[in-house]
Amino acid sequence: MMLGIDELKTAAIAAIDQRRGWLIEIAESVLRNPEVGFQEAKTSRLVADAFSQIGIPYRDEIAITGIKAVLSGGRPGPAVAILGEMDALRVPDHRYSDPSTGVAHACGHNCQIGMILGVALGLSVPEVRDALDGQVIFMAVPAEEFIDIEERLRIRENGQIGLLSGKQEFIRLGEFDEVDIAMMVHTSATSEHSKFSLGGTSNGHLVKQVEFIGKSAHSGSAPHQGVNALQAAMVGMNALNTQRETFAESDTVRLHGIITDGGRSVNSVPSSVRYEGRVRGATSESIADAASKMDRCMKAGALALGANVKITTIPGYFPIKNDRWLGELFKESATRLVGRSSVSELGNSVGRGGSTDMGDLSQIMPVIHPYASGFTGLGHGRDYMVRDYDQALIYPAKALAMTVIDLLTAQAEKAKEVLVKSDRLMTKARYLALQESIFSEDLYESL
Repeated sequence: MMLGIDELKTAAIAAIDQRRGWLIEIAESVLRNPEVGFQEAKTSRLVADAFSQIGIPYRDEIAITGIKAVLSGGRPGPAVAILGEMDALRVPDHRYSDPSTGVAHACGHNCQIGMILGVALGLSVPEVRDALDGQVIFMAVPAEEFIDIEERLRIRENGQIGLLSGKQEFIRLGEFDEVDIAMMVHTSATSEHSKFSLGGTSNGHLVKQVEFIGKSAHSGSAPHQGVNALQAAMVGMNALNTQRETFAESDTVRLHGIITDGGRSVNSVPSSVRYEGRVRGATSESIADAASKMDRCMKAGALALGANVKITTIPGYFPIKNDRWLGELFKESATRLVGRSSVSELGNSVGRGGSTDMGDLSQIMPVIHPYASGFTGLGHGRDYMVRDYDQALIYPAKALAMTVIDLLTAQAEKAKEVLVKSDRLMTKARYLALQESIFSEDLYESL
């Protein structure tokens, strides 16, 4: 006898509850073994082993460390992807940072891994699986945090990747070609007002790799015979700070960066200094404007000291477009778990300031990227810690599983409705061509 939709959801929830402890153990194991993007070898093995235990076939070593597992329903239909991110950040003063690398899960990605496995458990219940009209594709994706750019450029030059983030590379490799809809849930700090937050957008961004090129000389006896690349960088960064009032607040422009190489010997005038910067903004137009201003400021620093500067522009992320119709289905599932008053919504033009490569995926298919509370502290900070695993992991897994059931039952009518109503902003080919066109190198010479 075929179960009704509510009964299918109840069965999926029960399966997740039954393995609650195992899911939390996996999230904690990932927490204690943090790895940066495209280097998540331990996390990848852990995820692969978990899918083997659940009994879902998978492929590994996608974009170096990624995993893709496919659960086929009882009948053909659309494909829905459930995503989780594997990588961590460099936050050495975090309680759970790796003492040898300074890497820590200060963004909650460890809970996302628990989520996708929880959804896999819930939908693997035979009665649930057989009731689905389509496929559910689980992806453990590397390298969402856009860091360690010089290393990523190196492995790109070696031919191991073509784009510098996990979802970007999955798109390039064709791993999303058969996917129609994609969903994931990100963690957030506990809020007094909501346990789930839907909607809103994110900043897009570009990456700037800037090398100031000077002339070495003895720092004590003949500094006047050198050209100080570090001083050129400092002038450039000070010039950048003067630009902040030139941006409209509604564009949420952010200009920030770090010196990745400030010189090698205190006794020698620095002849090469490297700066890694980000240009963030709510729209392509605001990003382009801010990027032009950053370039001008860096060239001004070089000009002031008589140095050269090489500016490499690297494609970052697009702003995210959360699908309205998909969000409505997820809201129903979240409301069933925590009540309507604990589910908040943001307008699609309200920016969150950060950036995600889920924004890239949203350019080519309907996606949602809601947030679930359960953490304390500041995201990407030393104090970002899980407080409530039920809210940070178990509830999101249940909400995602229930949303898949809504999408892929009854001849997948709701999934098909989402696909009809949603606007696809660009094709995969257009997306890849645009990304490739952004890669550029500009050498300004005054030396």
